[in-house]
Amino acid sequence: MLFNPSRDEARNFLFESWRKRRAKELLTPLEDLVAQLIEKHPEYHAMLEDTGRYQHRDYQPEQGETNPFLHLMMHLTIEEQISIDQPAGIRAHFVRLTRRLESEHDAQHRMMECLGEMIWQAQRSGTQPDAQIYFTCLERQ
Repeated sequence: MLFNPSRDEARNFLFESWRKRRAKELLTPLEDLVAQLIEKHPEYHAMLEDTGRYQHRDYQPEQGETNPFLHLMMHLTIEEQISIDQPAGIRAHFVRLTRRLESEHDAQHRMMECLGEMIWQAQRSGTQPDAQIYFTCLERQ
């Protein structure tokens, strides 16, 4: 990512970007990108408009809960990966998936599954993320 924020910093960035979009304030290019991603997820709008209630909420995947903050930050990560083609070849996977699914957003969601798999494997094994795991998963999509 462009920066390595703490959990609270990342959440504040999302809350503030959405607040600025709704207030029609000037956004930085990164805030604008995040606001565009948020616009594509209306299911998160109310949550992002209630900082006090959601700032410190934990989400339990074992309970079937999706962490909206993680979801949006993974979109942002994938946007950056595509823009700079890192890891090398990621843009080609995005183009292929976009054509097949006829949706950039759906393509990113498939990529997100694979990004999550790579991160989970690295955490489980205590190693650095392995792009080969990412690409192997993408090739199955």
